[in-house]
Amino acid sequence: MPFGARRKRDTREYSNDEAYSFSPPTSEKRAEVMKRSSGIVHLMNVLIGFGPLFWDDDTDTFLPQWGQPGHLGEGLARYPTDFTRDVLPIPCHSHNDYWRRVPLFEALHYGCTGVEADVWMFDRNDELFVGHDKSSLSPNRTFQNLYVHPLVEILDKQNPSTEFVDTNAMKNGVFDEEPERTLVLLVDFKTSGRELFPHVQDQLSVLRSKGYLTYFNGSATVVGPVTVVGTGNTPFDLITGNDTYRDVFFDAPLESLWVHPAQQAPATAPKRESLDDGLAPKRSSMPLHSLNPKTLHTKRSDAGQGSSGLFTATSSSAFDSSNSYYASVSFMSTIGYPWRGRLSAKQMLRLRGQIAGAKSRGLKARYWDTPNWPIGLRNHVWDILVKEGVDYLNVDDLKAAAKKDWKTHKHPFW
Repeated sequence: MPFGARRKRDTREYSNDEAYSFSPPTSEKRAEVMKRSSGIVHLMNVLIGFGPLFWDDDTDTFLPQWGQPGHLGEGLARYPTDFTRDVLPIPCHSHNDYWRRVPLFEALHYGCTGVEADVWMFDRNDELFVGHDKSSLSPNRTFQNLYVHPLVEILDKQNPSTEFVDTNAMKNGVFDEEPERTLVLLVDFKTSGRELFPHVQDQLSVLRSKGYLTYFNGSATVVGPVTVVGTGNTPFDLITGNDTYRDVFFDAPLESLWVHPAQQAPATAPKRESLDDGLAPKRSSMPLHSLNPKTLHTKRSDAGQGSSGLFTATSSSAFDSSNSYYASVSFMSTIGYPWRGRLSAKQMLRLRGQIAGAKSRGLKARYWDTPNWPIGLRNHVWDILVKEGVDYLNVDDLKAAAKKDWKTHKHPFW
């Protein structure tokens, strides 16, 4: 109807019965109304779920200028070891840490107690480059620039030389809240392990000279602010070559450490299954006479995580806290995908047995290649791993890992 036109008056007459008659809705209409109502309720639930992203405000507004010049507490706001003030360390490993916008520091910001550097070396010089593959390498992104020198600077600040400090006391770590907590520096050897090993040791010398490294002294392991763990092509035989001192530890093969979890936690272990179901350690379960005699004592070089520098017949009993720290494996390859959103009884038995085997040897269990999506499934797997005793979560989303309650994320796909 054109703007300004008059609407014609409805002159039709209705009887009282017609004017006030009401026909009840059909069952189809009721179903449609219920369907729409359900959709509206779900939409409101989704919107409420996003609420904390917009409404949660942790800003501390109490005396914001305290300690500043000309204000209350002038000169009292800082103290020598406040670099990680208010940061609570959590057992998470920053996977591919060098990919982050701020390598090392971002992981420390969220409280991660493990970081990872992929290290490469080429014949033209002795420099160690850090990156995921050759295409991502650059001359200035080196092992020293990204990790060694920053760690030295941080730890020097955490261990000030003042009249109050006992120089003979145990060194503080990077976390002010828990100064005794070690930071794991996982060094993934990408090129020849035998060529890389002495150069990595050499570049760690500044941390070693200041007493910042965890080391084995021939009889016990002395924990320091930084624990260096070699993975990838790190040769096990070079790590164990020195019986009286070592400060680089091995990333042991977690899949080879399986023991029945009833030996560790009989109250929670599932019903015992046959060890013929593929759950027992691969190395120790294979009889030596079944191996090829020509390769029985062959030492494997650059064979990848948990295998480099090992003899074919190496037993899982070779790995303990004197030579190893992590015990790692791919979650997908050894446990498998959690179909239907949960792990099967057999998967749980395998998981518990591997974790029990690592703990029995004093090692820290870690699974890489865990599901990242959907988010709800990722959080569910994280929750299971923590409850079952995994020592380090291998994570890409540091902010999500730092949350206290993963279950607050109700919707599985966001």
